[in-house]
Amino acid sequence: MAVVAGATVIGGDGYDNVLIAIDRDGGHILYRERMPVPGSMWQPWRSWLGQSGGASAYFFANPVVGIGPVRLTPLICYEQFIVWPVLQSMLSDPEMIVAVGNGWWTADTNIVAIQRASASAWARLFSKPLILSFNT
Repeated sequence: MAVVAGATVIGGDGYDNVLIAIDRDGGHILYRERMPVPGSMWQPWRSWLGQSGGASAYFFANPVVGIGPVRLTPLICYEQFIVWPVLQSMLSDPEMIVAVGNGWWTADTNIVAIQRASASAWARLFSKPLILSFNT
């Protein structure tokens, strides 16, 4: 059994949005976000200008991760809205989708409801069980 939680790993050049897995043997990074929100989070021009900051994007990394024997597709926030991360993951035929988001900043909007609807639609389209977790 493992607990999966969202976290931010801060480094010298910026930060990574990640999912970590914690079990009786300790913890480790399970997933690094493939596509943070362009502009507000992912800012590749900062490195071109010699500046640090912004979220890293791991476009082609880890489309499916494992928790014990279960292979799952993790989708963090913005990844639930766009086609690429979902299609990339479904090519590996995961057993389920885990969709997480940080919605505290979206109070009085429909953003979390739209994320839930989007993740649910992806799960139905590909006939995959879905686990949702949003902090609001």
